[in-house]
Amino acid sequence: MNQTNRTNALILGLSVFLGLTALGYLLGQAAIDFKEYERSVTVKGLSERELPADVVIWPIVFTESGNDLSALYNSIEAAKKSIEEFLVSKGITAAEISHSLPSITDKSAQQYGNGQKAEFRYAAIQTVTVYSSNVSTVRQAMNELSELGKRGIAFTGEGYQNQTEYLFTDLNKIKPEMIQETTMKAREVALKFAEDSNSKLGKIKKASQGQFSIEPRDKNNPHIKKIRVVSTVEYYLSD
Repeated sequence: MNQTNRTNALILGLSVFLGLTALGYLLGQAAIDFKEYERSVTVKGLSERELPADVVIWPIVFTESGNDLSALYNSIEAAKKSIEEFLVSKGITAAEISHSLPSITDKSAQQYGNGQKAEFRYAAIQTVTVYSSNVSTVRQAMNELSELGKRGIAFTGEGYQNQTEYLFTDLNKIKPEMIQETTMKAREVALKFAEDSNSKLGKIKKASQGQFSIEPRDKNNPHIKKIRVVSTVEYYLSD
């Protein structure tokens, strides 16, 4: 009876050992397969376009000065009317022209360190703004604005607050095409990597689209916009 028990125990122990050995092998092989399945490569794809701006915002700032406030307002109105007539004559519609209230400074209320009295008591700044989708027409008018300068209207230079802006508003029309291009370029890079590493390119594991950026092509051509986007794509690799 004792001999039978020892035999049964030996068989049971051997069976457990073989079972654990087989299980360990299967688990190890599964881990290796899983690790191979998780092999991947991350690449980027770039898409760029150069397109003309489709909206221009042009602030025209001029100054007037005088000692009589009523006369100063009349001068502002006359100059403003001349500017608006000039713009309309250049093909800009009245609906595209707006103006703000004039900013008037009373110099007699200011302190001057040298004690000298200003020649004119009042100084006014007025802005006429053009907001138009006819960018080429507006740019041509910009080049001819000196015509009004010859009539005695004093324009100020473009300060930080009065810079001409060029906008590109049709981004949604080109988004799908550019995103498709970034994906295609990313896949080309991934295929090259897979070829060089003797691997096969699998499906997309993960992808993310970067933000679109719209910038002037260069400082001398702010009306030409460079539009770019970068997509990051991770692909599975296999042997």
